[in-house]
Amino acid sequence: QVQLVESGGGLVQAGNSLKLSCAASGSIFTINTMGWYRQAPGKQRELVALITGRSSTNYADSVKGRFTISRDNAWNTVYLQMNNLKPEDTAVYYCNAEVQQTATRATYAYWGQGTQVTVSS
Repeated sequence: QVQLVESGGGLVQAGNSLKLSCAASGSIFTINTMGWYRQAPGKQRELVALITGRSSTNYADSVKGRFTISRDNAWNTVYLQMNNLKPEDTAVYYCNAEVQQTATRATYAYWGQGTQVTVSS
C-alpha cells in the first residue's frame, strides 16, 4: 500500500504565500507523475499543477506565474509553492501520485487526504 500525506495548508491574507508538501510512503518502486488538484465548495476538483518524473511541469492558467511545483525524488515528496495568493485560490488541495509498486510493478494513482487553503481578502 501507498500513503500520501499532505501538509502546509492554512489561513493567509491575499498577497501572501504558502508552501504545500506531500510525502509518499509505502511499497514504492518509482513515482511517475505527481500533481496538485483543488476543490472549492460547490465546484468540481480541478488540476492545479503537474510534474513528471523528468520534472516537466504543467500549470492551470489561473495559477501560472504565481505557483511553482517541484519534487524531491529522494524523499518521494512533491511541493507546491503558492505566491500572491488570491481569495479565489481558497479550496481543499489534494496531492496525486502515479506510483509503480515494488512487489507487482503495477502502477496505480493515489490521493492524499487534502489540506485546506483559505485566502482572506
